[in-house]
Amino acid sequence: MTAYSTLVRATHVLTNAAWFGGSLAGAAALNPAASKGDDARERAQIADEGWRRWGPLQGASIGLHLLSGIAILADNRRRVLEHRPTAAAVVLKTALTGAAVLVSAEAYRSGAELGDALERAESDPSARSKARRLTQRMSRLQWATPAATAGLLVLDAYLGEQQRGVAGLLDPPSRLVSRLRRRG
Repeated sequence: MTAYSTLVRATHVLTNAAWFGGSLAGAAALNPAASKGDDARERAQIADEGWRRWGPLQGASIGLHLLSGIAILADNRRRVLEHRPTAAAVVLKTALTGAAVLVSAEAYRSGAELGDALERAESDPSARSKARRLTQRMSRLQWATPAATAGLLVLDAYLGEQQRGVAGLLDPPSRLVSRLRRRG
Protein backbone atom coordinates (compact mmCIF):
# COMPACT_ATOMS: atom_id res chain seq x y z
CA MET A 1 0.00 0.00 0.00
CA THR A 2 1.40 3.37 -0.95
CA ALA A 3 1.55 6.47 1.22
CA TYR A 4 -0.99 8.10 -1.12
CA SER A 5 -3.39 5.18 -0.69
CA THR A 6 -3.00 5.34 3.09
CA LEU A 7 -3.66 9.08 3.06
CA VAL A 8 -6.80 8.65 0.94
CA ARG A 9 -8.13 5.82 3.13
CA ALA A 10 -7.38 7.76 6.31
CA THR A 11 -9.15 10.82 4.88
CA HIS A 12 -12.14 8.65 4.00
CA VAL A 13 -12.45 7.17 7.49
CA LEU A 14 -11.71 10.41 9.36
CA THR A 15 -14.22 12.43 7.36
CA ASN A 16 -16.87 9.79 7.97
CA ALA A 17 -15.99 9.87 11.67
CA ALA A 18 -16.45 13.66 11.68
CA TRP A 19 -19.75 13.37 9.80
CA PHE A 20 -20.97 10.65 12.18
CA GLY A 21 -19.65 12.31 15.34
CA GLY A 22 -20.95 15.77 14.49
CA SER A 23 -24.42 14.54 13.67
CA LEU A 24 -24.50 12.31 16.76
CA ALA A 25 -23.35 15.19 18.99
CA GLY A 26 -26.05 17.38 17.49
CA ALA A 27 -28.78 14.83 18.11
CA ALA A 28 -27.59 13.74 21.54
CA ALA A 29 -26.28 17.02 22.97
CA LEU A 30 -26.71 20.23 20.97
CA ASN A 31 -30.41 19.95 20.19
CA PRO A 32 -31.37 18.83 23.73
CA ALA A 33 -29.18 21.59 25.23
CA ALA A 34 -30.84 24.17 23.01
CA SER A 35 -34.23 23.10 24.39
CA LYS A 36 -33.19 24.65 27.72
CA GLY A 37 -33.66 28.15 26.29
CA ASP A 38 -36.32 30.40 27.81
CA ASP A 39 -38.62 30.53 24.80
CA ALA A 40 -38.99 29.05 21.32
CA ARG A 41 -37.08 31.89 19.72
CA GLU A 42 -34.09 31.57 22.07
CA ARG A 43 -34.07 27.78 21.67
CA ALA A 44 -34.03 28.17 17.89
CA GLN A 45 -31.21 30.71 18.07
CA ILE A 46 -29.07 28.46 20.28
CA ALA A 47 -29.49 25.44 17.99
CA ASP A 48 -29.02 27.59 14.89
CA GLU A 49 -25.76 29.04 16.24
CA GLY A 50 -24.34 25.61 17.02
CA TRP A 51 -25.27 24.18 13.63
CA ARG A 52 -24.07 27.34 11.85
CA ARG A 53 -20.64 26.84 13.42
CA TRP A 54 -20.52 23.12 12.68
CA GLY A 55 -22.06 23.31 9.19
CA PRO A 56 -18.93 24.29 7.23
CA LEU A 57 -16.88 21.56 8.92
CA GLN A 58 -19.57 18.98 8.27
CA GLY A 59 -19.91 20.13 4.66
CA ALA A 60 -16.16 19.85 4.12
CA SER A 61 -16.17 16.40 5.75
CA ILE A 62 -18.95 15.19 3.48
CA GLY A 63 -17.23 16.58 0.38
CA LEU A 64 -13.86 15.04 1.25
CA HIS A 65 -15.56 11.78 2.17
CA LEU A 66 -17.19 11.58 -1.25
CA LEU A 67 -13.97 12.49 -3.09
CA SER A 68 -11.85 10.01 -1.14
CA GLY A 69 -14.49 7.33 -1.73
CA ILE A 70 -14.25 7.88 -5.47
CA ALA A 71 -10.44 7.64 -5.24
CA ILE A 72 -10.65 4.38 -3.26
CA LEU A 73 -13.14 2.94 -5.75
CA ALA A 74 -10.85 3.85 -8.65
CA ASP A 75 -7.88 2.29 -6.86
CA ASN A 76 -9.82 -0.94 -6.16
CA ARG A 77 -11.78 -1.15 -9.41
CA ARG A 78 -10.45 -4.63 -10.33
CA ARG A 79 -11.25 -6.04 -6.90
CA VAL A 80 -14.74 -4.55 -7.04
CA LEU A 81 -15.37 -6.03 -10.48
CA GLU A 82 -13.89 -9.47 -9.76
CA HIS A 83 -14.89 -10.18 -6.16
CA ARG A 84 -18.65 -10.53 -5.59
CA PRO A 85 -18.68 -9.85 -1.81
CA THR A 86 -16.69 -6.66 -2.39
CA ALA A 87 -18.96 -5.58 -5.22
CA ALA A 88 -22.05 -6.16 -3.07
CA ALA A 89 -20.56 -4.20 -0.15
CA VAL A 90 -19.57 -1.33 -2.47
CA VAL A 91 -23.09 -1.17 -3.96
CA LEU A 92 -24.58 -1.15 -0.44
CA LYS A 93 -22.06 1.45 0.73
CA THR A 94 -22.80 3.68 -2.28
CA ALA A 95 -26.55 3.49 -1.62
CA LEU A 96 -26.06 4.17 2.09
CA THR A 97 -23.75 7.10 1.33
CA GLY A 98 -26.39 8.55 -0.98
CA ALA A 99 -29.01 8.12 1.74
CA ALA A 100 -26.74 9.77 4.33
CA VAL A 101 -26.14 12.75 2.01
CA LEU A 102 -29.88 13.12 1.33
CA VAL A 103 -30.82 12.85 5.00
CA SER A 104 -28.11 15.34 5.98
CA ALA A 105 -29.30 17.80 3.33
CA GLU A 106 -32.93 17.38 4.35
CA ALA A 107 -32.09 17.86 8.03
CA TYR A 108 -30.18 21.04 7.16
CA ARG A 109 -33.06 22.36 5.03
CA SER A 110 -35.74 21.41 7.55
CA GLY A 111 -33.70 22.86 10.43
CA ALA A 112 -33.39 26.21 8.64
CA GLU A 113 -37.11 26.17 7.87
CA LEU A 114 -37.89 25.31 11.51
CA GLY A 115 -35.79 28.24 12.74
CA ASP A 116 -37.73 30.62 10.48
CA ALA A 117 -41.07 29.16 11.58
CA LEU A 118 -40.16 29.42 15.27
CA GLU A 119 -39.23 33.08 14.88
CA ARG A 120 -42.71 33.84 13.50
CA ALA A 121 -44.62 31.36 15.67
CA GLU A 122 -45.63 33.81 18.40
CA SER A 123 -47.57 36.06 16.06
CA ASP A 124 -48.50 33.69 13.21
CA PRO A 125 -50.73 30.63 13.84
CA SER A 126 -49.75 29.00 10.52
CA ALA A 127 -46.06 29.38 11.42
CA ARG A 128 -46.80 27.83 14.84
CA SER A 129 -48.44 24.83 13.14
CA LYS A 130 -45.57 24.53 10.67
CA ALA A 131 -43.07 24.69 13.55
CA ARG A 132 -44.84 21.78 15.28
CA ARG A 133 -44.72 19.66 12.11
CA LEU A 134 -41.08 20.49 11.49
CA THR A 135 -40.15 19.78 15.11
CA GLN A 136 -41.63 16.28 14.79
CA ARG A 137 -39.84 15.79 11.47
CA MET A 138 -36.52 16.95 12.93
CA SER A 139 -36.87 14.61 15.91
CA ARG A 140 -36.66 11.73 13.41
CA LEU A 141 -34.21 13.27 10.93
CA GLN A 142 -31.62 14.17 13.57
CA TRP A 143 -31.02 10.46 14.27
CA ALA A 144 -31.07 9.30 10.63
CA THR A 145 -27.66 10.79 9.74
CA PRO A 146 -25.73 9.19 12.62
CA ALA A 147 -27.48 5.88 11.88
CA ALA A 148 -26.54 5.99 8.17
CA THR A 149 -22.97 7.11 8.79
CA ALA A 150 -22.53 4.43 11.47
CA GLY A 151 -23.54 1.92 8.82
CA LEU A 152 -20.83 3.35 6.56
CA LEU A 153 -18.24 2.84 9.30
CA VAL A 154 -19.34 -0.79 9.68
CA LEU A 155 -19.06 -1.35 5.93
CA ASP A 156 -15.57 0.20 5.94
CA ALA A 157 -14.57 -2.29 8.65
CA TYR A 158 -16.07 -5.14 6.61
CA LEU A 159 -14.22 -4.09 3.46
CA GLY A 160 -10.97 -3.76 5.43
CA GLU A 161 -11.40 -7.29 6.79
CA GLN A 162 -11.77 -8.59 3.24
CA GLN A 163 -8.29 -7.33 2.42
CA ARG A 164 -6.69 -8.92 5.45
CA GLY A 165 -4.32 -11.79 4.95
CA VAL A 166 -3.54 -14.30 7.69
CA ALA A 167 -6.15 -14.83 10.39
CA GLY A 168 -5.69 -12.79 13.53
CA LEU A 169 -6.45 -12.89 17.23
CA LEU A 170 -10.07 -11.83 16.81
CA ASP A 171 -10.99 -14.75 14.57
CA PRO A 172 -13.41 -17.32 15.95
CA PRO A 173 -12.03 -19.40 18.82
CA SER A 174 -13.18 -22.54 16.99
CA ARG A 175 -10.24 -22.23 14.62
CA LEU A 176 -7.89 -22.23 17.57
CA VAL A 177 -9.58 -25.30 19.02
CA SER A 178 -9.31 -27.09 15.63
CA ARG A 179 -5.60 -26.30 15.45
CA LEU A 180 -5.01 -27.57 18.96
CA ARG A 181 -6.85 -30.85 18.20
CA ARG A 182 -4.76 -31.44 15.08
CA ARG A 183 -1.56 -31.00 17.12
CA GLY A 184 -2.68 -33.23 19.99
